[in-house]
Amino acid sequence: MRSYGFNLFLVILAGLATLGGASEAMASSRIKDIVQFEGVRENKLVGYGLVVGLAGTGDSLRNAPMTKQSLEAMLERLGVNTRDATMDTKNVAAVMVTANLPAFAASGSNVDVSVSAMGDAKSLQGGTLLVTPLLGADGEAYAVAQGTVQTGSISAGGASGSSISKGVPTAGRIAGGANVERESGFQLANMSVLRMTLRNPDFTTSRRIADVVNAKYPGTALAENPTIVALHPPEGADMVSFVTAVENLKVEPDAPAKVVIDEVAGVIVMGENVRLSTVAIAQGNLTISVQETPQVSQPNPFSQGQTTVVPQSKVKVDEEKGKKLLVIKEGAALSTLVAGLNALGVTPRDMISILQAIKTAGALQADIEVM
Repeated sequence: MRSYGFNLFLVILAGLATLGGASEAMASSRIKDIVQFEGVRENKLVGYGLVVGLAGTGDSLRNAPMTKQSLEAMLERLGVNTRDATMDTKNVAAVMVTANLPAFAASGSNVDVSVSAMGDAKSLQGGTLLVTPLLGADGEAYAVAQGTVQTGSISAGGASGSSISKGVPTAGRIAGGANVERESGFQLANMSVLRMTLRNPDFTTSRRIADVVNAKYPGTALAENPTIVALHPPEGADMVSFVTAVENLKVEPDAPAKVVIDEVAGVIVMGENVRLSTVAIAQGNLTISVQETPQVSQPNPFSQGQTTVVPQSKVKVDEEKGKKLLVIKEGAALSTLVAGLNALGVTPRDMISILQAIKTAGALQADIEVM
């Protein structure tokens, strides 16, 4: 019995706030939660190093020439000449080391690092990363990493070649494995102007932030565009104290009317500002069932025939009845739309098609973004 249906069970995610139902306290957000401060960010670091002490799970030196060259160069710096020697070890792996340098990390503090194999190493579990400088985008070394690599993975194999693994054994982390040697040099206290960047750019939200700040500290904020709000500390105040006070002020962010659709997962997210023009909606489901009932055909006695299987198919089409037109009035809000579509018994998959059809008809006053 096979069934092909358009009536699929998926999940719908609607807006959490209703018109007039959310209080001002619920709608307001702290400025620090909706903006980013210029310069207050992490910096990416990267380095190239060697992991040693692997139990035969490292790079094959024939297939990974960079590992062999790096090993020879490292030993040469330590006074051991292996240029003309034949090395055939699998206890070493070439790796890339990455880390994030916090905005105000002080010299001597520790940061976590990630270690990833570059060659044909099978596992980095239990290996030790040798001293590896971590460079910034300017080519300067900001940290030095070293330590035991922890992959958090399990792998095992048998003599027949069968194997099983859990996790990724060729990538791991070293908690606190890098020491910061150079600070980023960002001096917040010495700045006379600090710009805030909205995570969701919007003219209205940008202006509201400036108004809220100016209401408490007159003439200190300027909305330059939908993304940037510039801050000037008041006379006699330092930038750190001023930012501390500003980031805890509350503002009600605005958002454009938008419907976000994930067709793969069948998820719909609609903001509370979504509005409809007058429109009528009808929806029905169609289910097609194909049932296979094989039968056996027996030959007559002494006819020298053969017994055969005769396929027999039964096709049934069911169309849902009783659905009526739903009329949505001019200016209807999200709650009205959702309630009306639920009254029709619409599934999320069908609702996606309905919303796209309403948008095509010009009755949906919102943008549709399909993921």
